[in-house]
Amino acid sequence: MKIAVAGTGYVGLVTGVCLAEHRHSVTCVDIDDNKVALMKAGISPIYEPGLEELLVNNLDRLNFTTEYKEAYQDADVIFIGVGTPEKQDGSANLSYVYGVAEQIAESIEKDCVIVVKSTVPIGTNDKIEEMIKSRLVHDVTVYVASNPEFLAQGTAVRDTLNSSRIVIGVEEPYAGEVLKEVYKDFGAPIVVTNRKSAEMIKYASNDFLALKISFINEIANLCEIIGADIEDVTLGMGYDQRIGDRFLNAGIGYGGSCFPKDTKALHWLANFHDNELKTVKAAIDVNENQKLKLIKKSRKYFDSFNGLNVAVLGLTFKPGTDDLREAPTLVNIPIMLEDGANIKAWDPVGVENFKKKYPDEITYCNTIEDTIKDADVCFIFTEWDEVRDFDLSKYSKLMKTPIILDGRNCYDLTSVKNANITYDSIGRETVNNFEVSLV
Repeated sequence: MKIAVAGTGYVGLVTGVCLAEHRHSVTCVDIDDNKVALMKAGISPIYEPGLEELLVNNLDRLNFTTEYKEAYQDADVIFIGVGTPEKQDGSANLSYVYGVAEQIAESIEKDCVIVVKSTVPIGTNDKIEEMIKSRLVHDVTVYVASNPEFLAQGTAVRDTLNSSRIVIGVEEPYAGEVLKEVYKDFGAPIVVTNRKSAEMIKYASNDFLALKISFINEIANLCEIIGADIEDVTLGMGYDQRIGDRFLNAGIGYGGSCFPKDTKALHWLANFHDNELKTVKAAIDVNENQKLKLIKKSRKYFDSFNGLNVAVLGLTFKPGTDDLREAPTLVNIPIMLEDGANIKAWDPVGVENFKKKYPDEITYCNTIEDTIKDADVCFIFTEWDEVRDFDLSKYSKLMKTPIILDGRNCYDLTSVKNANITYDSIGRETVNNFEVSLV
């Protein structure tokens, strides 16, 4: 099938490449000439494990262009996969989606199915259909369908090729049949519903997972107070199939391009209709507070960061991506810098993006060892494998004072107790082998 994809970010590019992997002819459209040139050369403009390899393997079925008219005019199916960033009030910015819809309306020269894969508020597909049909240049028939994505950064290729389900929201049976044909070789359960239900499935799914994370973080905070161990608690909870063990890892909150934006967007939409989603609002509030958990812990050891050598391990919001959107480091590092900290930071893939925000204020290191050398305190913000596998004895050997504040519970407490360090994590007992005198 001849397919066009608008946008080459995490959603658009992964969708296009994975469709090409299933032998569709795919043209990806972007406004950036430099990005297009990179992709034509087989280079992915975003960091996503497995994506570049898949791109190279399917270059014979992939085309990249800035000429949207050529891409859209004779496509059988057009996927819209552009960003819907958060506005100041928490609502979704749909300007990119609507912009693409206008381009499609003036370009298509044959009947086609237009598929909205971007995460959009409930009812947006109806507006897009109205917009396109009112602006059509040629006498063609269009069908608009909702097909939300359920990929996670760091595992986006795997999530797309091995999807837990494919959701198709349509108002006409024909559009549903076309999309079933597009996805016939993906081997995933297909849920066909109306467009508004499909749009809601996406928001309800993401917001539920955000709720689960915020819930377990609150339980972890209480565990610290009463002396329970959050990892034992989640182990016991996870065996219950009604609960499951996924998204029960306590930490310093969720980040990225989905959960923060989607919780706020659904909360805003509910308020717009005079309906408050109290649980979603609570998840948002808990997450914002949780991001500062390590800063609050640090006050047990230091009155101020002024003059302290601070090591930061991990800059991105999660491992497996170079994405900084809503990363806890973007909240914590400015506080440390303003308080006079001397910061050295390490991340295997996120440094270049962080340098765009803090080019000179931070010393960036190539190894964990260089980062923690002579540090007064070490903050762990991202659970990279390199951090999880790091030799604990090196903290005491290299740091001035081996105080590790771990926001991702990277280390087993039994191993920590055999090391000469002070280790303060989330929802677990503090190990104070270094005998730090509390302020």
